[in-house]
Amino acid sequence: MMRDVREDRSERVDEGVRILPAGAPMLTGKGAVVTGGGRGIGVAVARKLTRAGAAVVVSARSENEIESVAEGLRAAGRTAHAIVCDVTDPESVAAMAARARELLGSVDVVVNNAGIARSAPFLKVSLEQWETVHRVNATGPLLVTQAFLPGMLERGWGRIVNVASVASLIGNPYITAYAASKHALIGMARCLADELAGTGVTVNSVCPSYVDTPMTDANIEKISAKTGRDADAIRQRLEQKQPGGRMITVDEVAHAVMTFMPDDAASLQGAELVIRGGGGAR
Repeated sequence: MMRDVREDRSERVDEGVRILPAGAPMLTGKGAVVTGGGRGIGVAVARKLTRAGAAVVVSARSENEIESVAEGLRAAGRTAHAIVCDVTDPESVAAMAARARELLGSVDVVVNNAGIARSAPFLKVSLEQWETVHRVNATGPLLVTQAFLPGMLERGWGRIVNVASVASLIGNPYITAYAASKHALIGMARCLADELAGTGVTVNSVCPSYVDTPMTDANIEKISAKTGRDADAIRQRLEQKQPGGRMITVDEVAHAVMTFMPDDAASLQGAELVIRGGGGAR
C-alpha cells in the first residue's frame, strides 16, 4: 500500500539522510518541472505537486498563461515559477533546465505533459504534420528528460512521468501521426525504465482517453469546421464512446500522475496507467 502524502519519511541528500518534519507532505524539499504547464492537465498536475510539498516550475511557450498559473499557485501559498520553453528546441530546453535548477536547487520530478494533436486521413498526412507532431510529442520529452536525468541519478532519486494517451497503446482512424508519436513516447519510456532499474529513478506513463481540456475543445472545433457537423454533437459522440459516458477530467489525470511519486512506488517502473473509466485500453 502506498503511503499517505502526509506520512513521515526521510530524504536522501548528499550529506546523508535528512529527516523531514513530522507530517511533512511527501514531496517536501523536492523540485518539479511540468511542461505544457499553462493550461489543462499541466495546471492540474502543478497544483497536485505543490499540494504535496514540491516547488514547481511550469513551462510552456505561452508566457502569459504560465505566469498566470504560477501567480495563482503562489497566491495559494505554494512555491511556483514560470519559465518559457519550446520543448522542440534543444537550446530552449537547455536554458529552461539551467534556470529551473537555479530556482529550485534540484529538479527531482519531471512531468512531460507538452503535446499537440493533429488528425487527417492516412493519405493526407503531410510530412510537415508528421514531423511537427513527433517533435512535440516524442522529441520534446526526450530532450527534457535528458536535461534533468543526470541530476536525478546523482541524487539517487527521481520521478519522470509522461502524459501519453490511450492512443499510445492502440490505433484509431485519422490519428496516424498523433498515435505514432505517442507510441514512440511509450517506447522511449520502456527502454529508459530498463536502463534505470535499481537507480532510484523511475519513468512511467499515464494514458488517458479523451480529456476535457482546451486542446480537446480545439480539436472538436477543427473536426466541426472540416465536416460541417455540429460541435456539440461531436462532443456528445466522443463522450458516448467512453465507458463512463463522459470525458476524463484533468484532476483525474493529475491524480494518476501522483500515483508514481511516493518513495514506496519505486517498483512502478516502465508502467502505463490507462485512465478511461473502464474497458482497458480500448
